[in-house]
Amino acid sequence: MPLEELRYDKMVEDALRGVVRDALTLAATQGLPGDHHFYVTFRTHNPGVGLPTYVLARHPDEMTIVLQHQFWDLDVTDEGFSVTLSFSGKSERLVIPFSAVTGFADPSAKFGLQFQAVSLDDDELDEFEDELPDTSDQSDEPDPPPPSSSSGDGKVVALDKFRKK
Repeated sequence: MPLEELRYDKMVEDALRGVVRDALTLAATQGLPGDHHFYVTFRTHNPGVGLPTYVLARHPDEMTIVLQHQFWDLDVTDEGFSVTLSFSGKSERLVIPFSAVTGFADPSAKFGLQFQAVSLDDDELDEFEDELPDTSDQSDEPDPPPPSSSSGDGKVVALDKFRKK
């Protein structure tokens, strides 16, 4: 089928998701330098997201995780990432495709991005099936605090104005 139009909005958003991928890859391979830490917000119901059932019950639409001091086994692929976090003292594996990510921030650098969540196709979903965590435990822990917006100096790039209406 011939191409009817160039989707610059999708190209820009894909490129900016690459910034998230690169930042997470650096954190996975070299650790977080200095005061850097990440807030990652994602749609919990998107295909490919793997969360324990009790976490999904508390966050049926969207969740923000903090990658700072207590995260383990951060693994980044072209399609997404997985990380182990502690919930009420129990380690849980989360699997998050980049297509589910709606926000990324590094408050120490006053940097942030916002995205529209997109759906994965079947081939992309297959990559995550083996990484889904066991969700049989029902323990719980308070959520990480939301990103601080006290300084008001951070830059957040919203892509809505570039989207085709």
